[in-house]
Amino acid sequence: MTSLTKKREHKYQQMKKYLVIIVAVVCSLSVQAQEESMTFSLQEAIDYAIKNSYDNKVAERDIESAKKQKWETTTIGLPQIEGTVDYQNFLKQQISLIPAEFFGGAPGDFQEVIFGTRQNVNAAVTLRQLIFDGSYLVGLQSAKTFLKISEQAKEKTELVTREAVINAYGNVLVTEKSISILENNIVILEKNLKDTRKIFENGLAEEEDVEQLEITLGNIKSQLNSVKRLKVIGYQMLNITLGNEINVQLTLTDSLDSLTQENIDFGLMTQSFNLNNHIDYRIAENDRESKRLLMRLEQSKALPTLNAFMNYGAQVFSNSNAFLDFEGERGFDYSLIGVSLNIPIFSSLRRSARTQRAKIDLDIADIRLKEIEQRLDLQVKTAKSNYQLSIEDYETAKKNLNLAERIEKKQRIKFSEGISSSFDLTQAQNQLYSQQQTFIQSMLDVIARKASLENALNIPLK
Repeated sequence: MTSLTKKREHKYQQMKKYLVIIVAVVCSLSVQAQEESMTFSLQEAIDYAIKNSYDNKVAERDIESAKKQKWETTTIGLPQIEGTVDYQNFLKQQISLIPAEFFGGAPGDFQEVIFGTRQNVNAAVTLRQLIFDGSYLVGLQSAKTFLKISEQAKEKTELVTREAVINAYGNVLVTEKSISILENNIVILEKNLKDTRKIFENGLAEEEDVEQLEITLGNIKSQLNSVKRLKVIGYQMLNITLGNEINVQLTLTDSLDSLTQENIDFGLMTQSFNLNNHIDYRIAENDRESKRLLMRLEQSKALPTLNAFMNYGAQVFSNSNAFLDFEGERGFDYSLIGVSLNIPIFSSLRRSARTQRAKIDLDIADIRLKEIEQRLDLQVKTAKSNYQLSIEDYETAKKNLNLAERIEKKQRIKFSEGISSSFDLTQAQNQLYSQQQTFIQSMLDVIARKASLENALNIPLK
């Protein structure tokens, strides 16, 4: 192979290497772009948020924590084994005085004696078993109730998440719709302003007519800029509700008009309300149950507790000065078995006071339970009324918008023909813009108030 051929081959290999790197970088950027862009219908957004929102992730961890706490409580009544190892090394052993006559000495004299060895090791294993403890039995019931409360909190979180996603999704669609309407208004106003300027230049209109249109156009452009900023915030709020980073690019496939039509459901207003199945009522019942168990716990503290234990150990002694020098020394085994009975006798009425306080908390829980029955019933009635009103407002706003559009169009024609003043045109335009915003808000109200009614009726997730 010639030198020129070798150079060409080397250059080809370098180009091939660079090409591979470029392709890898492009693919990486493409994957990253895909990861940062997501497309959702409203139902898809709800399903995604149920799995990924911050509140739902916390609720899932709370359930896992409750399961661990339940097992932690259960293990109190299971056998417990513990081992201990004690090592002692007397730097200077204690001296005891014994009458010298024990060793043949004179009466009244004392002999210095050291008891024990310089070093000793004691190793033991103890088995303990709870036989009876009233508070343990109550604790088991409380752990089950706490787990149920955590599971119900997760269910409640999912329902709240659904409503939050619907509201956030709807708010984004409102900004999109508002931008579209405002941009269309600007196109019409700019054409009117251009035509009016020509008429003014020909001496057939007053300068005030031009200035009035300029003011209206400036206000609409200002509103458009404001709504565009709200759009950015709306998407960020939706990302937070979904559990995303706030800068993830979202594409929403549902429109405000289609969602409004889908959310008009007159059957909801005749749907019956099952109080006992409502998540808020079940949470309140469990709260009442937890207060009852706390009262039982305080009562159980007046009962005796009984424990059994078995112990086995060994001791080794040495008089050596060397650290842990027990080689060749003899070990001494020991073992014992026993029971321990603890009987509460008198606590200066402390247990009685705590039991009475727990009874008061239970009475408060009963009052709250009764209150929530009334509140949930009123909540359903209010939600149904608000939902029906939102549908009526939507129908009215739709009709008023059509009327305002016709009036504004007629005034534009009259103004261009010189038979209407700029004041009349401005008044018609302002009326139109007001009705446009009212119509958009009425659509959002239908969507949001249906979500509120579904939560009030405790309609489960799809």
